[in-house]
Amino acid sequence: MKTIAAIATLSISIALSSAAAGAPPPPAKPCSAPEYRQFDFWVGNWRVTNPQGQLAGANDVTLEYGGCVVQEHWSGTGGDVGSSFNAYRSSTKQWHQTWVDNQGLVLLLDGSYANGVMTLSGSGMSLSGIERLNRIQWTHIDDDHVRQLWESSVDGGKSWTVVFDGMYTRVK
Repeated sequence: MKTIAAIATLSISIALSSAAAGAPPPPAKPCSAPEYRQFDFWVGNWRVTNPQGQLAGANDVTLEYGGCVVQEHWSGTGGDVGSSFNAYRSSTKQWHQTWVDNQGLVLLLDGSYANGVMTLSGSGMSLSGIERLNRIQWTHIDDDHVRQLWESSVDGGKSWTVVFDGMYTRVK
């Protein structure tokens, strides 16, 4: 009887080992490649000030949809509110942002991350109907500070005007 039990146990072990060895590895979790984590430095609850140190607003930036989307929830001191959805597109190897707000502004931006700076740009209409090129940079200063610089150009990028310059300080 012990021999039969031993043979049965050995047979089951061999069958399980063979199945495990031939089984394909589990699929990679969506959005788990390092490129998808490039904008994570912006995730957090932030107090935002202008270059003069005055409060400009608050920004709660969250990871959504299984970590595939960095979503911004902006609330400015002047009553402006808005949200952006930021996602890495493996097909283009670029980041994309769609911004919408309570003023009717929609921005569609694309770009990349390099040397601690996320740079996104795109053309679109200003609220006054002027075609302009927008460029926004988020600079990762340290774990508790990020600078956002938004510039626009109406001459195809020959000259730039600052639209927003904000220093983000993490709220703990």
